[in-house]
Amino acid sequence: MLACPRCGEAVLMDELACRACGVAVAYHPPTDTMADVTEPSVEIDGRSWAACSRRDWNCNWLAPADAEAGRCFSCALIRTRPESDDTLALERLAESMLGERRLLIQLKRLGLPVDPWHEVEGGLGFDLLSSFSHNEPVPIGHANGIVTIDLAESLDAHRERLRVALGEPYRTMLGHFRHEVGHYFEWILVERTDPSPWIDEARELFGDEQASYSDAIARHYKVGAPEGWQESFISEYATMHPWEDFAESFAHYLHLTDTLETSWSAGLELRPGRDAYPGATWSLEIRERYGADDLPQLLEDWRALSLFFNRVNRSMGKDDLYPFTITEPVTHKLAFVHRLLTSLPDLPVAPDGFRRSRVASERTGADASASAPASASAPASA
Repeated sequence: MLACPRCGEAVLMDELACRACGVAVAYHPPTDTMADVTEPSVEIDGRSWAACSRRDWNCNWLAPADAEAGRCFSCALIRTRPESDDTLALERLAESMLGERRLLIQLKRLGLPVDPWHEVEGGLGFDLLSSFSHNEPVPIGHANGIVTIDLAESLDAHRERLRVALGEPYRTMLGHFRHEVGHYFEWILVERTDPSPWIDEARELFGDEQASYSDAIARHYKVGAPEGWQESFISEYATMHPWEDFAESFAHYLHLTDTLETSWSAGLELRPGRDAYPGATWSLEIRERYGADDLPQLLEDWRALSLFFNRVNRSMGKDDLYPFTITEPVTHKLAFVHRLLTSLPDLPVAPDGFRRSRVASERTGADASASAPASASAPASA
């Protein structure tokens, strides 16, 4: 739980000011804390920081005082954005970037490497475009480190229409970010490692990723998911291709771990009562972190917690918070993701607070603030 640097009250990770005392705050990634930004700059651990130059887009991160264009780590990952006169898309951009920042904070806390696109070839970057501006669909997807997101999906009515049309129980902007970054991490941690210690097991669990993706798309949208898919997959979309099965499993792992961590930070504990959990003999004390051998405990805690939150949502007439069933085959896939992420070496941490998987190198002729064309990628849902 983040705290106000002045009064100590709780501050949400996307807030620009403390609700209790009103002081302007900004998130400092290296220390995972909030800083007071009432002054033009703030000194933290011997380095000068300032509020991100895109604070008017509701970005509440700090940027190094000498950062190019005054942009924070998160905003510098945006490779392509709407034109400055596209006011509707820019409004959606500010809201969509909340999901990107939440994703990055979770990746940082999990110790995952984030190599920026403007530092290394194939690094992570985001093309944030709007299908409303282009008058044609913007395919949500990943290609060579670049994640493409359709800003139009930050409009609730538009996203809900798509969710209903596709028969999905859950569709959010944060879900899109988590799903697409799953493709990125499969690419750099499983496929690109040479030799890969993970590729054989990945193919055994998810299937051969070398299968034709275009054929898989055509088949999926023509005939749909196979009968009985619920026994082996977390979602219908996961049945389309091994890449999508991994990405869906990765996204759900992030759903589980982030919700568990949030509950832990609030000190949430569950005690079975006569009416709430009849016949239950357990008590739930969530952990801050789950180690390499702790997946069974993580899933046991999640089953109790998701049941509780689903009941809370129903008390308010809302849909279930987590409308999915984790079967035994899905458990094996989540276990693979868990072992993959918890077995990473202790990677070096850059001054911006994020880990790197390899030495950053300058890209000739590249400019972190310049726009570049979006990579072609396939539609994806999460």
